Amino acid sequence: MSQDLDGALTIIETNGGPLDVESAVRERYSAAARESEQALCCPVDYDARYLEVIPDEILERDYGCGDPSRYVEPGETVLDLGSGGGKICMIAAQVVGPAGRVIGVDCNDEMLALARTHQPTVAERLGYGNVEFRRGRIQDLRLNLDLVDEYLSAQPAKTSGDWLRLHETLEHFRQTRPLIEEASIDVVVSNCVLNLVRPDDRRDLFNELHRVLKRGGRAVISDIVSDEVVPESMRNDPRLWSGCISGAFREDQFLAAFEEAGFYGIELVTRQEAPWAVVEGIEFRSVTVRAYKGKDGPCLDRRQAVIYNGPWKAVIDDDGHRLNRGIRTAVCDKTFQIYSRPPYRDQMTPVPPVEPVPLEDAVEMDCLRSDIRDPSETKRGAQAGTQIPGGDCCGPSGCC
Repeated sequence: MSQDLDGALTIIETNGGPLDVESAVRERYSAAARESEQALCCPVDYDARYLEVIPDEILERDYGCGDPSRYVEPGETVLDLGSGGGKICMIAAQVVGPAGRVIGVDCNDEMLALARTHQPTVAERLGYGNVEFRRGRIQDLRLNLDLVDEYLSAQPAKTSGDWLRLHETLEHFRQTRPLIEEASIDVVVSNCVLNLVRPDDRRDLFNELHRVLKRGGRAVISDIVSDEVVPESMRNDPRLWSGCISGAFREDQFLAAFEEAGFYGIELVTRQEAPWAVVEGIEFRSVTVRAYKGKDGPCLDRRQAVIYNGPWKAVIDDDGHRLNRGIRTAVCDKTFQIYSRPPYRDQMTPVPPVEPVPLEDAVEMDCLRSDIRDPSETKRGAQAGTQIPGGDCCGPSGCC
């Protein structure tokens, strides 16, 4: 049995004794950093042009189930949770370019050493260095474990009084010197790591995902999910847990975890058709989920509307707005701005008012009414009267 830095027990009781989830994961991945283990790897097709600058030792010790780096854009600040040997970070470094930045977070010393050892080589081959690796637990992105080691080296915790001071110091580090600052990241990626976090920490994990993203930022997470609930007997098997099996989210619950943390626009961007593994009749497969941050804030009426283009007869978004195909639906300014960006942009026709309503003149709006916006509201301020186009409307020089 072991304790984490917050003093919470990290065990799951089993018939054969306690299972320390974090130790099981740490030991297996420490070994996998020293010698390649194919059982941890789900086949993934990466863009070969990005692999040329990455040392073979990293490629041989990469363990993942997807490629979230495909959804990164030039110039962005990227955070990779559970970065391991650094492969995804080094791919993302090339995608974001010298104007971008990539941060990898892991708590496994051997994996971090592997990534940090080869980091200068990759930077030299690229001609720029935009990657750094930080030591921390992905469910507690405020706490820098390197700072903790420095503190304990100078002031070892030998008594209960020392232990209390340690906890005060940890909280001080979280507040004043966070590993990852709030609202500092454009896109958070992760490759087959979230399922390794013990269930009791998963709410904190998703909340941390949300906290570090900028407004309008997104999470792109590749992970293993199951089609049924994993039984207790399998969840108590350390080999299955560290092998990305026992800790797999049930597919619908994985998506629900993003919603509960406050994300919107949640979508499956890839889903493995054939299962990667089948254990006791339960299918395990890789998925990649993309989700956005930024639906919080006041609802202000600026006489805006949207028309849902289809193809469904009607849809309901993450805030409960019902959008009927072809209907001019009244929305608040916050929702109007959200619909103007991915993933909604291509499905919506925005209808702004002819005369914009300044924010200071906007009034509060009950955004859940899903009212129809009368055309007279968006035309308010337009020239009155009749306007008929001249000439042949559908001719070569006409309106069509």
